[in-house]
Amino acid sequence: MTSPRAADLVITGCTVLVHDDEERIAFREDAAVVVRDGIVDAVIDAADAADAAGLGAVERLDARGQIAMPGLVNCHTHAPMVALRGIAEDLPTEEWFNDVVWPVESNLTGTDVELGARLACAEMIRGGVTCFADHYFAMDAVAAVVEECGIRAHLGQAYFSSQGPEGREASLEFALRHRGGAGGRITTALAPHAPYTVTDADLAATAGLARDHGLPVHLHAAENRDQTDTSLARHGVTPVEVLERTGLLDTDVLIAHGTGILERDLPVLARARGRVAVASAPRGYLKFAWPTTTPVRALREIGVPVGLATDGAASNNSLDVWESMALTALVQKSTTGDPRWLTSRQALHHATVQSARAVGLGQSIGRIAPGRRADIVLVDLTGPHTQPVHDLAATLVHSARSSDVRTTIVDGRILMRDRELLTLDVPAVVRELGARMPALLDRGHGRRIQEYDT
Repeated sequence: MTSPRAADLVITGCTVLVHDDEERIAFREDAAVVVRDGIVDAVIDAADAADAAGLGAVERLDARGQIAMPGLVNCHTHAPMVALRGIAEDLPTEEWFNDVVWPVESNLTGTDVELGARLACAEMIRGGVTCFADHYFAMDAVAAVVEECGIRAHLGQAYFSSQGPEGREASLEFALRHRGGAGGRITTALAPHAPYTVTDADLAATAGLARDHGLPVHLHAAENRDQTDTSLARHGVTPVEVLERTGLLDTDVLIAHGTGILERDLPVLARARGRVAVASAPRGYLKFAWPTTTPVRALREIGVPVGLATDGAASNNSLDVWESMALTALVQKSTTGDPRWLTSRQALHHATVQSARAVGLGQSIGRIAPGRRADIVLVDLTGPHTQPVHDLAATLVHSARSSDVRTTIVDGRILMRDRELLTLDVPAVVRELGARMPALLDRGHGRRIQEYDT
């Protein structure tokens, strides 16, 4: 039963993607979503909206013919790397890092990071992403952009062991300083880069800091099979086993990619069930011609949530989680040889409930239900590429596009209405970022921030 007080926002006439008590996907037709204080107050029949809350609501959205979905979560990205979109194409992973990306990143300034984050947030909001997990440098600038533009974010200041203890300390200071920021829209994590760039001692120290301060950890691990094979050859253990022996799997940890996870790693991850999640970004794996992908089916069977991600736009070329959802379903069918896996409803489950869990927000976002934060997107399925609709879940996963998102709402605040961004000025960002490109792209200095050697 809703309160007699007028609602802050009522979305009427839509079909709402909901979850039942067993987390199965369902669709409630001709419904209304009532929002108060940034929280979903109720999902009711549209006919009851006026009596319950629509009359006198501060804001009302007529969403007839649209689908209301939980906002998408980009579970692993490097948002400011949109500034490097397209600079390193058609290269193997080692050359991509050593010859182009890490030399260019040695030029980064806080202004570059801020502008990249602005452009990235605009792209994600327009694509129906309401929350992103970022792992990068100069993260104070990213936090400021998140505060201003209204999106939700899970942020970590990345570090390498080559930076000395200062890198790890800066990651901790950032996490403590910004935890709970932007009115609670910012959560934070410790962010060691990866087992191949961070020593076991530093990983163990990070695990200790995570336990002491109640912080999660977000890092790359077992990104590809080459990394796993090299770790076995050099150290006799897989990257996942490194995480276990350094204590990181005793903390809440988000593993980026995991295409190099082996069968021997599954019992290790199973022991960490409830604390570990994996983020999968299939488009980049295809571009790099990696021979394996994230073993979503095996992880699901041991109870490890897999969230959807894009990685950075320098490797993926976009921050389109909608595309990641469709690709995840298609790649999983191909790699398992089973057209019954991953179904459209399972893909939507990964895009909503599992992605929310992956970033530690499974109790507050990922569903449109009473008590959840009002992170909602409205999707228009009237275009010729989505008609007719015989199976709504399949239409959303395999026919709809990110450009079909009409409205994006975070914490009950409308950030995009009818495709118009309300909190970011894209032309101004593009002009300023363009002027900075010559200095940012210069590689004549011969420096790089790190060596890729796996």
